[in-house]
Amino acid sequence: MTEAEDRKPQSDEARSAFTAPPGVAAADGESSRTSEFAVPRGLDVALPAVEDSEGSAFSPPSTYRAREAPPAFTPPTGVPLVSLTKDVPWQDRMRTMLRMPVAERPAPEPVQKADDNGPAVPRVLDLTLRIGELLLAGGEGAEDVEAAMFAVCRSYGLDRCEPTVTFTLLSISYQPSLVDDPVTASRTVRRRGTDYTRLAAVFRLVQDLSDPETALSLEDAYRRLAEMRRNRHPYPGWVLTSAGGLLAGAASVLVGGDVVVFFAAALGAMLGDRLAWLCAGRGLPEFYQFTAAAMPPAAIGVALTVADVDVKASAVITGGLFALLPGRALVAGVQDGLTGFYITAAARLLEVMYFFVGIVAGVLTVLYFGVKLDAQLNPDVALGNSQRPLWQIGASVLLSLTFAVLLQQERSTVLLVSLNGGVAWSVYGAMHYVAGISPVASTAVAAGLVGLFGQLLSRYRFASALPYTTAAIGPLLPGSATYFGLLAIAQNEVDKGLVSLATAASLAMAIAIGVNLGSEISRLFLRVPGASAGARRAAKRTRGF
Repeated sequence: MTEAEDRKPQSDEARSAFTAPPGVAAADGESSRTSEFAVPRGLDVALPAVEDSEGSAFSPPSTYRAREAPPAFTPPTGVPLVSLTKDVPWQDRMRTMLRMPVAERPAPEPVQKADDNGPAVPRVLDLTLRIGELLLAGGEGAEDVEAAMFAVCRSYGLDRCEPTVTFTLLSISYQPSLVDDPVTASRTVRRRGTDYTRLAAVFRLVQDLSDPETALSLEDAYRRLAEMRRNRHPYPGWVLTSAGGLLAGAASVLVGGDVVVFFAAALGAMLGDRLAWLCAGRGLPEFYQFTAAAMPPAAIGVALTVADVDVKASAVITGGLFALLPGRALVAGVQDGLTGFYITAAARLLEVMYFFVGIVAGVLTVLYFGVKLDAQLNPDVALGNSQRPLWQIGASVLLSLTFAVLLQQERSTVLLVSLNGGVAWSVYGAMHYVAGISPVASTAVAAGLVGLFGQLLSRYRFASALPYTTAAIGPLLPGSATYFGLLAIAQNEVDKGLVSLATAASLAMAIAIGVNLGSEISRLFLRVPGASAGARRAAKRTRGF
């Protein structure tokens, strides 16, 4: 190369930013090319050999040593030792697990039935979602649904699972290990039905899955679940219609009705039930079904008043309202709110509000035309009914019995829940009529006893508490206060009507809170797994007490 050629500028293709400058010897081979992130020569540090060269976000830092872990990784009082004993119901054990931080949960229970390759994770999650769907559609509380789903997963060895329950959506996530991708599945609850017989069968299935002595495979669990779905309701349609009529008649006796009022209220409730079934068959929403069902009892009461029949028409209308008030959804909504499931609680209470508005619209429409026809609807004639304790106790027992039939309960539980309802009304009557205590406080105490007895009976039978509590609160529902408020509004006494409706709302909340409080009181005296005296965990999302 000549001196002129040496002074000629090099083109971009002949030169590179990574080319060594003149006078600097470059090493042979492509490995001589480096980058600005390379460690300079002379500062090489020997790194320990790592099997996974890429690393992981879940890998501990290189400076971390298990024997010299910082004290912040352990609580000041240490991690408590939790022992989930087998002599308590699975509801208590799983509820204890759910209310426990994930880092403090004990190891999974032994797998009952698994193949050599382990349980099929997608099928286990699908079975769990199907069981949760039946429980949520049957009216079970969100915390109990999560406990059942958690129990099913752990029975097949899936310990790293997190169930989530909302009003219409069920989801569950399972992570095999800290470095594996999670598996998530979800299911939507589109239809709801009241069948406590099916609910009890689902609880028995979860109990068998949680029992380590019962070897129940996935195929057997799916087979039993399919049988539950195929089974018909225990009571035919005509029995349900007759039960609704008897419920309305018994409720009319509670508020001072006689034999004529009993049959009039029963006839109105049965006509309302058939009319609601007709609306349902035409695909109308439940709001209009409740509106249609509330009209016949009110129409019969107004007709008796216009015809100048010497009966208590107010008792007829009040009895018809008892068969429509959504006490089951109200109790479930308040229970979800008290246990920290606020989204589900808000959705349930909104559903109750829509049903109640539908009932109000139906009754107000009839009462408005009754007032225009100069019907002498006086709410005072339905008062003063505290002088017939034996009749009222018998009516409360009959009301609870028919309510249990409407809820499709098992025949073995009907007698117990009927007696529970009679005891609840006896306590309410003794406190309100004899002792002169306010109706709200009397209702709360009576509902608390219902929740207490129902929880104890459910623990004795390893079943759900709903079949033992829902029908028993029937005599305590605020049917008369609701009717008096609607009648006052129809007579242009809005202030008086709103006060009466506020009283009805207070009574309804007293029932729901009393039932939940009774259930929680029963757990104070029951053995709680994994907790020492005074160390029982509360529901989630508390202030940390």
